[in-house]
Amino acid sequence: QTFPKVAKAHCTVQHTVLVFGMASKLSSMPFLTDKNNPVGFCVQGAIEFGMDSRRLIQRCTKPDAKEFKKIAVACAIGFCIMGFIGYTVKLVFIPINNIIVGGS
Repeated sequence: QTFPKVAKAHCTVQHTVLVFGMASKLSSMPFLTDKNNPVGFCVQGAIEFGMDSRRLIQRCTKPDAKEFKKIAVACAIGFCIMGFIGYTVKLVFIPINNIIVGGS
């Protein structure tokens, strides 16, 4: 049995064996690899999601202190702006609501 070449050069041997081992198990049941079959569509979607998730996790890195501070400051500024907007809207609509309801 021959396997197609892996496009990713950074794949480990264990990952290659896992993918090809899974591929050989799936090829014994062709309805699992057919995207036109509802079961195959779900199985192939789950496999693609797993491979994409694994690729994302491998590329992610923890932020260093400088980057973390930038993110924290940006979030704090965003919270302050949103709070100020909410406070202003509430401050403006209290008198308008009293006029509409008829504060007698």
